[in-house]
Amino acid sequence: MTADGASRLLRLADLAQELGAEPVAQEARELAARVAAGRFYVACVGQFKRGKSTLLNALVGCEVVPTGFVPVTAVPTVIRFGDKLRARIRLHDGSWRDIAMPELKEYVTEELNPENKKSVEGAEVFVPSPLLSSGMCFVDTPGLGSVFTGNTATTQAFIPHIDAALVVVGADPPIAGEELTLVEAVGKQVQDLILVINKADRTSDPEREAASKFTREILEKRLHRPMGEVFEVSASERMQNRGPLRDWERLLASLYHLVDDSGSNLVRAACDRGLQRLSEQLLVIISEDRDALQRPIEESERRIHLMKETIGEAERSMHELSFLFMAEQHRISDLFGDRHKQFFNSARHESEAEFNRKLPSVSLGFGPQYRRRVMRLAQEIARGKVMPWLKPEQDEGERQYRAVARRFVEMGNNFLKKLADAGLSELTRMPHALDPEKGFRVRSRFTFEDFIGTAQPPSPLRWLADAVFPAVGARRIITNEAREFLQHLLETNSARVQNDVLNRIQESRDRLEVEIRKLLHEISRIAEQALDRARKVKEEGTPAVDSALERLNQVERDLSALV
Repeated sequence: MTADGASRLLRLADLAQELGAEPVAQEARELAARVAAGRFYVACVGQFKRGKSTLLNALVGCEVVPTGFVPVTAVPTVIRFGDKLRARIRLHDGSWRDIAMPELKEYVTEELNPENKKSVEGAEVFVPSPLLSSGMCFVDTPGLGSVFTGNTATTQAFIPHIDAALVVVGADPPIAGEELTLVEAVGKQVQDLILVINKADRTSDPEREAASKFTREILEKRLHRPMGEVFEVSASERMQNRGPLRDWERLLASLYHLVDDSGSNLVRAACDRGLQRLSEQLLVIISEDRDALQRPIEESERRIHLMKETIGEAERSMHELSFLFMAEQHRISDLFGDRHKQFFNSARHESEAEFNRKLPSVSLGFGPQYRRRVMRLAQEIARGKVMPWLKPEQDEGERQYRAVARRFVEMGNNFLKKLADAGLSELTRMPHALDPEKGFRVRSRFTFEDFIGTAQPPSPLRWLADAVFPAVGARRIITNEAREFLQHLLETNSARVQNDVLNRIQESRDRLEVEIRKLLHEISRIAEQALDRARKVKEEGTPAVDSALERLNQVERDLSALV
């Protein structure tokens, strides 16, 4: 089957080359190579801080992808079998470049390549791991809720290539919100999901048991199919070769079982998905080429001129769509603004009273020491007020954000439908115009801010003033500053949910508008290329036109046979 699938993909690449669709031809050739080698991709998915990269390192037996305490992965990194440890990156022009292993972090981490500013399309690491020797490849992703979030266009483009998934969740907190939406979408893309609760060393047995039960039940409900075992492991312990094995051996056995029992089926499914997706793109080109050959050149020129005018008008009318987007943003801003004010007005009086009540218990001590103790008290009180309120507030923020993201996509598709009805009939040929799962959602970047720099004097002069000012006067100044600091912590952190949601909505809106413009210009580009080809053929006379039409018909039949 792999040989047949690879040959069909290579045949599709030849047809794409014949139609002048080089990007399609290149993708088909790459997929053919993967199918011929029997490689299938198991993506490691889950939200930030689940330990996905550490888990992959532990599975292959060495540290091959960077790990850290902040979001690390910036571009998809494929980990595949090789005779020796080495790495390479794929550049924007499609070419590959070998790099030294220590250089990998310069291209695939958020710290050294934020938001993929270096335009790296992907990276590959070759590892002599027995687990990968039969074709399985792991994929370390920037959080494929970035599938929805789309951390980068590269991540979005990689989604159709996923064949199975390692879903890494936690017990604290368990799967919920955006992470659940991510896994639900991946589950619709692939049949094989392996569920892992990582960091088992940091939670109790009852917590893990409850999280496993909850994870399995909610995914079975969402995906309408039974879920297998939830494996409890500690990847960090396995990297250090310490602690109990827990479910580690069973997790490895499950992955080997996936290779032995499902590997060939996953490769075949990847082949079929690729043939379907790439053939749809070629059929759009064939339809446009055929129309251009059958119409008079002058009519095609007028049509393209009108198309450009329509697209120009569409660009200008995008502000109407922007008003709809803006109305949603204002609604969400008002909603969370009111919730924030209600909380803050209540919390500031309660926290002030708690501060005054606990202040006498703070040891006096040396001026700078007293400052640290009083500021720490302010931080503890602020956390005690904000954190219990924060969890349900973040859940509501996530719910509202997902609803807005869906409405944005609906608005965008309605806008495109109006354009199609107004004369841009080519839009009806474009497969999956704006897909809600294409990657317009953005992950949350919320973090509780302690402002530790304010708690510990930011300048030597402030430290000196605390130290030499008379004790009573210094304590009064420090105490007043601590009260202000407490209010600042409450105000800032309680407003961060609103700011986080609004920032994500704005980013989703920007991405959606970019995608609409790309779609419109892609239609124009295909039409212009079709006209250029038609003009050259028509210069050769009617027999050449008839021959070209018959050739397009034959390519269409060949594509149908391939799919």
